[in-house]
Amino acid sequence: MADDRFSGNPLRDPNDRRLPRIAGPCVLVMFGVTGDLARKKLMPAVYDLANRGLLPPGFGLVGFARREWADEDFASRVHEAVREYARTPFREEVWRQLSEGIRFVQGNLDEESSYAELAATIDELDQLRGTNGNHAFYLSIPPGLFETVIQNLNRSGLSATDRGGWRRVVIEKPFGHDLSSAKELNQVLSTAFPSKSVFRIDHYLGKETVQNLLALRFANEMFEPVWNNHYVDHVQITMAEDIGVGGRASYYDGIGAARDVIQNHLLQLLALTAMDEPISFDATNLRREKQKVLSAVLPPKRPDLHTARGRYAAGWTGGRHVVGYVEEEGFKATSTTETFAALRVDIDSRRWAGVPFYLRAGKRLPRRVTEIALGFRKAPHLPFTATDTLDLGRNALVMRIQPDEGVTLRFGAKVPGSQMEIRDVNMDFGYGDSFTESSPEAYERLLLDVLLGDPPLFPQQEEVELGWQILDPVLDYWASLKSPPEDYESGTWGPASAHEMIARDGRAWRRP
Repeated sequence: MADDRFSGNPLRDPNDRRLPRIAGPCVLVMFGVTGDLARKKLMPAVYDLANRGLLPPGFGLVGFARREWADEDFASRVHEAVREYARTPFREEVWRQLSEGIRFVQGNLDEESSYAELAATIDELDQLRGTNGNHAFYLSIPPGLFETVIQNLNRSGLSATDRGGWRRVVIEKPFGHDLSSAKELNQVLSTAFPSKSVFRIDHYLGKETVQNLLALRFANEMFEPVWNNHYVDHVQITMAEDIGVGGRASYYDGIGAARDVIQNHLLQLLALTAMDEPISFDATNLRREKQKVLSAVLPPKRPDLHTARGRYAAGWTGGRHVVGYVEEEGFKATSTTETFAALRVDIDSRRWAGVPFYLRAGKRLPRRVTEIALGFRKAPHLPFTATDTLDLGRNALVMRIQPDEGVTLRFGAKVPGSQMEIRDVNMDFGYGDSFTESSPEAYERLLLDVLLGDPPLFPQQEEVELGWQILDPVLDYWASLKSPPEDYESGTWGPASAHEMIARDGRAWRRP
């Protein structure tokens, strides 16, 4: 009898936590293997999964690109990426087994003959590695090429399941440029793959802390009773990066911070923060609650007052002087693409009526951090003199998504001494301090879920369209301005208009 851990045997008890979930025999095909994503994230994630015993002996990895490489050349490329970026120690016996299933197909994305060669390579792996016709196609390529690849996978029969096994396709954001293009992309995908076989990667949903948000809310009675407008004053969701966009002109210009980050990452974090408790955490029920929240989100009623955009100018960050956005190589001085975006949205529901959600994302900010912060209402009555509580702010619960994953609770405490003086103090929980096992890298978790066919962490088309319905009015307003975004100095927390936006509501942005 085959070992259940390697055969993907559905009879294994899913509630048995002594053994991890291990993918069954399969082939993973990567388009765009010469790019940074494949080199820095995907290839190391494959090795780390194998090193942790989560990939079966019957596993194949196929790279597809225009380079004139042999199988050995591609294996050497994977080896270099693993050595440089893998999280787990290098073990020769793991690499030897993994490398036996590595193949490379030299071809062009728009040539049918290249897909015929790809099909022959996959058939060979099915025979030699026992992968049983189970094939996943990872499109690590610019979104403009998605349609070309999908059509060719369909024409070549590579997406068909008539010979048994499963077929899945993985695409990276952005999922379209607006609502109309998102629908067009979905139509293209549906010609070759059923909706259950389409996996839209949002790597933030693979972060351990994002999943811990669900545990924090629904496994602890102390939080859920105050998770509503009776106690929460406002919510801030921030994704700050200290890097610029150098070398990414072909991708970033014309997309900007709102499309790149807010439409997917931040709205997904908003949905997880604001949703009601699902009946269970299976894909259907989790998505249902997220969709309910997103459908209740109201776009900014006054984009002129409730949105802000900017682009970084020259300045100092990380102890060095950096150039401004339009001075980066490949960008035009006339570009109107924003590198910072902020907006206020409201949720039309009983739980969140009257609670503004402030979203912001930007590049060349003082530090790299992603967090969700709930700011609570002030106590209705404080039986202290004004001087006793001079340094007391609002209670806050902050969930740190990256880089220092954990949770911070801010509350008031008495300062030691004879006087009654109350100041804010922090209570911290950090993953690295509390658990001996490190959190899996986001792409490890997401790749494994793709190979297992486990969909809860992947947004479906309905969520994508709801995100665009929220963001499109903002983008249309910005386009109507016909003026460049407001400059902000690199190393600062964004343009003045973003601070003015939140100040109109009597609040201020957190400085993580």
